[in-house]
Amino acid sequence: MLKGVNQWCFPTGTPLEQLFAVSRDAGYDAVELNVNPEGEVGLTMETTASEAEAIAKLARDNGLQLRSISTSLLWRSPLSADDPAVREQGRRVVIKQLELAEAIGADTVLVVPGAVNEQTSYDVCYERSRGELELLVKEAEKRNVRIGVENVWNKFLLSPLEMRDYVDYFRSKHVGVYFDAGNILAYGFPQQWIRILGERIFKVHVKDFRPSVGTGHGFVPLLSGDVNWTAVREALQEIGYSDTLTAEVGIYNETPLQTVYDTARHIGVIIGEGAR
Repeated sequence: MLKGVNQWCFPTGTPLEQLFAVSRDAGYDAVELNVNPEGEVGLTMETTASEAEAIAKLARDNGLQLRSISTSLLWRSPLSADDPAVREQGRRVVIKQLELAEAIGADTVLVVPGAVNEQTSYDVCYERSRGELELLVKEAEKRNVRIGVENVWNKFLLSPLEMRDYVDYFRSKHVGVYFDAGNILAYGFPQQWIRILGERIFKVHVKDFRPSVGTGHGFVPLLSGDVNWTAVREALQEIGYSDTLTAEVGIYNETPLQTVYDTARHIGVIIGEGAR
């Protein structure tokens, strides 16, 4: 398995030259970039294919792979929104992710499928989000980039059986799961999800969590929470997963770049390199 780090593990505004250099120095194999709000560093909705290709070259020059793209923009424009215009903007976000992924050579984009809340009931979220993703499958297939549906704290797809059936509905090898081991711990066991989802898992995010805290403050540095990383590693090995374990963790208040170095060592322990 490969060591990956998400752009969010760096202070906002970190130049990509520095981000890639530090990632290389820390021992990562890959960096996950995000489609960010306009004005932020890196990829945005305004990034051109040629600009994306230049970013990919910069990563390659640092010996790094760009294997996936994430975004926070789907929280602003959820695919389950009541307003069709908002859903349309959500589709534009995913299409831009797919376009940029093709340009930089990434094979997967992370997609938050929707959110259940007081305005959007569970069944409505299910139908709307599935309908929107149906419209995006052909774009993913055309660009040969996969859509990875992530399990997030959106009160949706709360069972591995439901997640399995949700992605299987599309009958496309370009729709699967972007699995987050830490997010699951609030309502399940990651090793069980991994075995049930199997080859549907395209990519894996790693973060750690203490369920007893009960809020987002329960997210803690890797190896210091309640995720059974030995069981997670064994389950991933059983399904033949050999792609990235990408860190998506909070940064330290002081010396924030130390987060990146420490997390690389933590992922090394998770994949079986041992403590050092």
